[in-house]
Amino acid sequence: MPTEASSSTLKRKQLDQLFLLDATVSIVTGLLLTITPHRLLFLLPSAAPVLSYNHNVHEALRLYGCLRIAVGWILYKIRAVDDGYFRRGVTEALCVCYALQSLVVLRAQLTSGSRASPT
Repeated sequence: MPTEASSSTLKRKQLDQLFLLDATVSIVTGLLLTITPHRLLFLLPSAAPVLSYNHNVHEALRLYGCLRIAVGWILYKIRAVDDGYFRRGVTEALCVCYALQSLVVLRAQLTSGSRASPT
């Protein structure tokens, strides 16, 4: 029969593994977005009938990549923190952040092409 202490230790290890997974995916994704070459962005679908490069989109991707690297670094380092309230707050913040990102992507998918483009 597991004791409360061993159950708590198991939960902490599971959360540490989740933080490590999220940190790894964030850092790798961030690095890939940050070093994305210009010519690769030509392959992204755009509203324009001709493939074109958009400098603003490229910079936004790079900035998002930097943000992902920073979040990954924070998650990697937070695994050493013992304060349960702080770790819970970080977990809740990540949950809200990822939920909002999902809603934004879902909204973009549901509304793309459904309206006439503004002139």
